[in-house]
Amino acid sequence: MTEPPRFDPKPVIESLPHLPGVYRMLDAKGAVLYVGKAGDLKKRVASYFGRAVGPRTAHMLQRVARIETTVTRSEAEALLLENNLIKSLLPRYNVLFRDDKSYPYLKFSDHAFPRIAYYRGVIDRRARYFGPFPNAWAVKETIQQLQKAFRLRTCEDSVFSHRSRPCLLHPIGRCSAPCVGLISGEHYGQDVERAVRFLNGAGGDVVAELEQRMNEAAAQLRYEEAAELRDRLAAIARVQHQQSVDISGQAGELDVDVIAVAIEGSGACVNLAMIRGGRHLGDRPYFPVGAPSEPDPADLLEAFMSQHYVEQQCPRLVLVGADLDAEELAAALSTPDRTVQIVGPRDTGMRGQRRHWLEMAQANANLALARHIAEHGSQQVRTRALIEALGLEIEDPEQLRIECLDVSHTAGEATQASCVVFQGHQMRPALYRRFNIEGIEPGDDYGAMRQAVTRRYEAVARAEGVVPNLVLIDGGAGQVEVARQVFGELGLDPALLVGVAKGEQRKVGLETLVFADGRAALVLGRESQALMLIAQIRDEAHRFAITGMRARRARARQVSQLEEMEAIGPVRRQRLLARFGGLKGLMAASIDDIAEVRGISRKLAERIYSQLHGTARLAEPVEHGEPT
Repeated sequence: MTEPPRFDPKPVIESLPHLPGVYRMLDAKGAVLYVGKAGDLKKRVASYFGRAVGPRTAHMLQRVARIETTVTRSEAEALLLENNLIKSLLPRYNVLFRDDKSYPYLKFSDHAFPRIAYYRGVIDRRARYFGPFPNAWAVKETIQQLQKAFRLRTCEDSVFSHRSRPCLLHPIGRCSAPCVGLISGEHYGQDVERAVRFLNGAGGDVVAELEQRMNEAAAQLRYEEAAELRDRLAAIARVQHQQSVDISGQAGELDVDVIAVAIEGSGACVNLAMIRGGRHLGDRPYFPVGAPSEPDPADLLEAFMSQHYVEQQCPRLVLVGADLDAEELAAALSTPDRTVQIVGPRDTGMRGQRRHWLEMAQANANLALARHIAEHGSQQVRTRALIEALGLEIEDPEQLRIECLDVSHTAGEATQASCVVFQGHQMRPALYRRFNIEGIEPGDDYGAMRQAVTRRYEAVARAEGVVPNLVLIDGGAGQVEVARQVFGELGLDPALLVGVAKGEQRKVGLETLVFADGRAALVLGRESQALMLIAQIRDEAHRFAITGMRARRARARQVSQLEEMEAIGPVRRQRLLARFGGLKGLMAASIDDIAEVRGISRKLAERIYSQLHGTARLAEPVEHGEPT
């Protein structure tokens, strides 16, 4: 058998222009091996074949049979195209940074008395947002600090509009109670603007302004006001001390990203620390997929920044923990109104507070990698054990995708099914799905499973979804047979289906695996690492299904409670829901708030409140001082 001719890159290189663009390296079967960007396509592609390369790159070049290129108008456009191709094609030799979660923000609502709140989702231009923050904890911690320093409200608008007296946050100095008019709109607006300036890095100006007001109040013998301002200043000082605040930098340098790389063996971590308004908000570690056995810090940094900043705005200053070709990357990340500067560890600009930030990011990268290795080392062992136990034909355990379906209900009420996903040695919550099961007899588990499997895999059968390597069904032979029938109707391979039948007394380790393709049932035993992984995925599917079912049941019962209450007809029910903005607002309302609704007496308000909250009916007052 003759060997295929080796790829000759010269004709391709000679035809390439000196322009920015994206190149794709493909093997003989047309599979994309690698996607890269370049400011100069000709020079970049030629560099692979005119110099010594690492073993991973050399292995890739041996498989290259064709090179395709796309010319773009700018390096920034090439960066965007490269990221889109990497995410859609998943090339084997690209380093991937997966992140299932979006970044949270701190939101100032569009209201006469703006509310500060945690927010994650699509940005509404009418409101003001600050961030992104590395995690939910950082947002909530910042909200608590703003409450102490500026006394801004956090309550829902439906609650704010119907308060008759201040909530508990007012007497403990966390809210100025604009809901009941204890502060004017003008003064509350001034506090909001001070908070905004503080978040934007003008903490020094805010401190000076509050100090002046405190001194004036003390001079005019307004001691209570002076004490309140003193407490606010103390809260701001604690924030600045705890979070390594730098108020000495230029305005454009108060928003900084600090990126450090930790490598141990073949494991790697890229840690992103966020500085916003001069305040250190925290860190977020990322672990690359498909990295070479001996990762290069500069390559990891470039791959991370290329993928991360396509979807997130890049600040003007980025501090990095390894030397890399910063000029080309900075040009690609810059925009007409924002010039990005990348400072490496040996650059002259890496000193003072910047050096301190990088050292903290590096220390956190080392800690995150050590924790990741400890947690995921055993998980990788379990993944490989499962592949071997079930005889799955998977070359790369990293690519193994397992889905698990479960059905949950309470005596047939609020039936809901879940589908959870395991991939890359970990659960992928962003890929989870729930299905509200309708149109079946209460308690019909087989009918519920049929509906869930059909709804989940109809799109897969139309080639509109990812085909998993394994589908776990939480149940025995009956549920597996139902799933097998559905797969047959959809034209999918029943060999993917495996049922997890519970053992005696539902103890973990006694489960039996039931196969849909006729293979004999398999008992792996208590000591099996493969069974431990299956049990983990099965339990996660059960948790996800039962939490969804309980929430659905609670909503249904609350609505039905309101509908079934005596003396609550359609008109009163509509008035209640309209007044409080829906059932959630009604649940948060007090008895006094409910009694203010037209047509609702105090006695009826007590009954509504007690039934909605599951409490005993309040007793009627008794005369002559007798106990109630």
